[in-house]
Amino acid sequence: MIQGPDIGKAIFEHTSDSYVIEWPFGLETHLPTDWVIFGVNVSPTKHVVFMGIAAALVFLTIWYGGRQVARRHREGKAPSGFGAAVEAIVLFVRNDVAIANIGHDGAKFAPYILTLFFFILYCNLLGLLPWGAAPTGNLAVTGALALTSFLTVEISGFRALGPKGYLKTIVFVPPGMTGIGAVAMALIMTPIEIIGKIVKPFALTLRLFANMTAGHFVILALLGLIFIFGSWLVAAGSVLFVTFMMFLELLVAFLQAYIFALLTSVFIGMMQHAH
Repeated sequence: MIQGPDIGKAIFEHTSDSYVIEWPFGLETHLPTDWVIFGVNVSPTKHVVFMGIAAALVFLTIWYGGRQVARRHREGKAPSGFGAAVEAIVLFVRNDVAIANIGHDGAKFAPYILTLFFFILYCNLLGLLPWGAAPTGNLAVTGALALTSFLTVEISGFRALGPKGYLKTIVFVPPGMTGIGAVAMALIMTPIEIIGKIVKPFALTLRLFANMTAGHFVILALLGLIFIFGSWLVAAGSVLFVTFMMFLELLVAFLQAYIFALLTSVFIGMMQHAH
């Protein structure tokens, strides 16, 4: 009896991080595992490599798009083609995401929000390529992105509100309340405010990770039905569903990048105008 491939093993190998990069025709690249600095293993993994690719694509996208737009402006013409598409996305994220949610200071946060959007987008899209990997399907990656968001929110809030104003976002007392009531409210609300600050980046971490991982699980599970049942009818249905899911994952890749950038902008705006 011919035994089919281990579907579960294939799913977890595709979605998990490793020191091996797979290529077509069964070829593999084994990454170094012995890079140690001050006793810490800093060897690059598959997700680190694809994050590097995503970062390079972000740079090339903005650089090449900017050159095209600048050239068309020198010629006295409106942007077109790839440059126009990049300019449209940049203006949308800058005006309708960053400035619209942060306020009058939103322009200075726009580069960070744009970097988040494009980097997460490319990380998501790389996972849809054959033999590719989605770094955003790794909790360490989404957690690090959420950490940068958390630090940006809190540090910018501290600078905007000052020490006294920032302290009020932690120790909350309703306006006009004094005496024992104010002390009681401070004791009750302070832990809640602290938990709220922690929950925001935690939610950003899990939302991005769960959405990017779940789609890959569904697609690979549907493909696995072909080998489990070995029927042409099942194979045809599986391919149709997988094609639909791939288009849906393409939408999710853009949507999750947009949601992460949007929520980060909202959190920054809420902190900037906490007063």
